[in-house]
Amino acid sequence: MLSPPPIPSIITRSSIKAGGIAGLSTDVALFPLDTLKTRLQTALFFCTYESTKKILGVHVLSNYQPVVHMTAACMGEVVSSVVRVPLELAKQRRQAQLYQSSIKVFQDILKNEGFRGLFRGYFSTVAREIPFSVIQFPLWEILKKWWSQRQGYYVDSWQASLCGAFAGGFSAALTTPLDVAKTRIMLAERTDSLAKGSITSAMKVVYKQHGIPGLFAGVMPRILWISIGGAVFLGIYEKVKTIICSQRGFDF
Repeated sequence: MLSPPPIPSIITRSSIKAGGIAGLSTDVALFPLDTLKTRLQTALFFCTYESTKKILGVHVLSNYQPVVHMTAACMGEVVSSVVRVPLELAKQRRQAQLYQSSIKVFQDILKNEGFRGLFRGYFSTVAREIPFSVIQFPLWEILKKWWSQRQGYYVDSWQASLCGAFAGGFSAALTTPLDVAKTRIMLAERTDSLAKGSITSAMKVVYKQHGIPGLFAGVMPRILWISIGGAVFLGIYEKVKTIICSQRGFDF
């Protein structure tokens, strides 16, 4: 008589399959929203970043380039977060399986919280992104300048990519507590005190519940993901900018 297959192994295989299908389904469902969010916010960010760099670098703070880069990064985040926050809010609530579609997320927010509810977490997002960008972009620019001076010519795109990876990973590590707090605020119930958007309060709650490890939850995946993203994105950005400037005879 054949013995039945071990129940634990069946459960394990089923869990793996179910988890894989569920994860894939979520990624597919959220892909258009995530693509829209990424394209809009990056276009707004770099348009603002480069414009601010040009204005301040030429007319105001020409001798203080790190300050120019920091200010430009801050302005870029303030502007791009206007698009980022509502779309990220919808994405996170979909990921938490609170709603079946992004449209229903927006409908529920407008019905129960009004237009202002679409920007819940705006200040916590800006509070997270500004420190991140204030570290990342000046560091990226400094590393490119240092490398260029050492080799005697402007960095290649692959070198700018490596600089972007280091700057992104370093910035990600330092700002992880702000990211944890921002996520708590966005996923909080409307009646929860965290929904008010105080990033300091959110960090205190996380620290009280989980201590220092809680504030740095997910730090390694965040470093890895942002390092890869920084390498690819900033490397391609530098390459495209170099090509455009060369074709038009601009100095970069």
